[in-house]
Formats: sequence, structure tokens, C-alpha cells
Amino acid sequence: MKYVEWTRYGGPEVLKLSIKEKPQVKDHEILVKIHATSVSAGDCELRGLKFPFPFKLIIRLVFGLLRPKGKVLGQELSGVIEAIGKDVSLFKVGDPVFASTGFNLGAYSEYICMPELPKTGSVALKPTNFSFEEAASIPVGGLEAIHFLKKVNLKKGQKLLVNGAGGSIGTMVIQLANHSGAIVTAVDSTEKLKFLSNVGAFKTIDYSKEDFTKNGETYDVIFDVVGKSDFSRSLDSLNEYGSYIIANPSSKQKRKGKKINRLGGKKVYFDSANHSAKDLNELKDMVEAGLLSTFIDKTLPLEDIVNAHKYVESGHKKGNLVITINHQ
Repeated sequence: MKYVEWTRYGGPEVLKLSIKEKPQVKDHEILVKIHATSVSAGDCELRGLKFPFPFKLIIRLVFGLLRPKGKVLGQELSGVIEAIGKDVSLFKVGDPVFASTGFNLGAYSEYICMPELPKTGSVALKPTNFSFEEAASIPVGGLEAIHFLKKVNLKKGQKLLVNGAGGSIGTMVIQLANHSGAIVTAVDSTEKLKFLSNVGAFKTIDYSKEDFTKNGETYDVIFDVVGKSDFSRSLDSLNEYGSYIIANPSSKQKRKGKKINRLGGKKVYFDSANHSAKDLNELKDMVEAGLLSTFIDKTLPLEDIVNAHKYVESGHKKGNLVITINHQ
């Protein structure tokens, strides 16, 4: 089968299309013939080890000190179940599914074996009204968004600001917040502002022209998808008992957040989503009810994975970049 080999830590050029044997299912596993996956900023960060030193060291200890050993990138997918282990009871051969792979990764491939109940990641039947390409762009962004928004329990009329709103997580946050009746302000680059208005943002801010932490506006929730907002000024931009969500926090931000949480009043959230099957099925139900859409910027074949990573790293991606896998 075809897969993308992650040959070493570095730029997009370290990714190489290769061939290996198709995996065989174990008793509690399903074998998915993958039709589509995605490239996210998280994939690029992992590939290039673009993390603070402590987390960079952890990644090396888990994946390989000098180079990644046997790991295949890719955090979400859609496809069809081709085989099941003898103890699988939730799925059958022929079921169309979509999934997040969690820390196991592995979606840049023609096939993947997953437990029917993964310890990391989740799998569910694909939304009936979505194509495989659309379904593959839902799990990670949707699961991260739904996880954090459940923490803050958004209410009608509350003000939410999303910093770095133009990607897979931000576009899901905007839609989910709108369904809660919140008033959404989206922050991103000039070229993405019209797009974000179309997604559903009530107001947009161009970060290159205006610092939202200095404009005098206050919010009930600030959701920083990219982890680049000023910590102290962001707290000052919250209303009393407001919530500050950091989806990609640094170690320093985590330490400050724990200190703030001990004081009471305003809250800082920075834990990782567990990508549960319950939440994935909730997203499926919302998609089938017409409450959630996905926004696909580009669709490229697996063979073009290097250019896909280059495009995502350019910062121009609006919503999602989907990778299609053509089986011969």
C-alpha cells in the first residue's frame, strides 16, 4: 500500500511517498480503506518539531530521538471498513466511517488499523450527507471546538472572540458558538476576513492592523486557537468571571493559567480534548441535522503531500486542506 514516510524532523521535503505491506487487523481492530485525510497546522508542527524545548524532547522520546521511527503523520480520516477483528461488535465490513487518530497518527496512508474503541482518538459512522472529503475535515477541528466550548457553557448574547479563527478549529468554534446564540468576533489576517464573515462571524478584526487586547473591547470568552495572544492583556480583555481558552499553549502560559485558576474569578482553560466517540457522534448528528458545515480551501492528492504541507505552513489556508487517496 502507498503511504507517506516521515523520514526525519524538518521541512515538508522530509515527507516521501513510499510502499509497505497492508496492515492486518487484530481481534478488536477495524481495517479502514482511507479515502481522504487532511493536513493541519498540527501535522506541520509535529513534522518540524516546532514546539518549546520540553515538549520537543517528549516528542523525540516518543517518536525517535534522532528521527521518527515508523510513524506516519495524519490525524483525521474518512473511509470504508474493509475488514474487522473477531471481537469487533460496533462496526461491520462496508461501513463508511470517519475518525480522529489521536497521538497514534497514521492517516497519510491507503489503509489503517484502529481499535473500534481507541484509547486515543475516536471513530464513528460517517455523516450520511457528507462526502468522504468533507467528512475527513471534521474530526480534529470539531472535537477540539466542542471540547472547549462545553467547558465555558456559552449562552445567548455572550461575546466570544476567536483568535486565529481561519483554520479547522476556528471555523468550527464560530459555527458552534452561533448555535449557542453567542456574538462572535473573529481575528485573523486580511485575506481571511471576508471568508470568516461567510462562516458566521458577527465582526472581524485584522490582526495586522488592530490588536484586540488594546481596543477597549471586552468579552465573556476569548478562544486563542494559535496561542499567540498576550496573556495578561487577554485577561484584561475579559469581563468579570470570563474565560480564556488557549488551544495551543506554551509552558509559560500553562504556569500562568494554573496560577490564575487558583485565585478564582476568571478562568483559563488549556487542557487537550480527549476526542471521545460520544463527541464525534455528536458532531455527526449536528452535520446530518444541517447545523455544521465544513470549509475546504484545497483538495490535493496524496502524491502532492509536500506541496500540501508547504501551503498550510504559508498561513494562507482558509478552513481545511483535504488530501484524497486514489486506490488503484
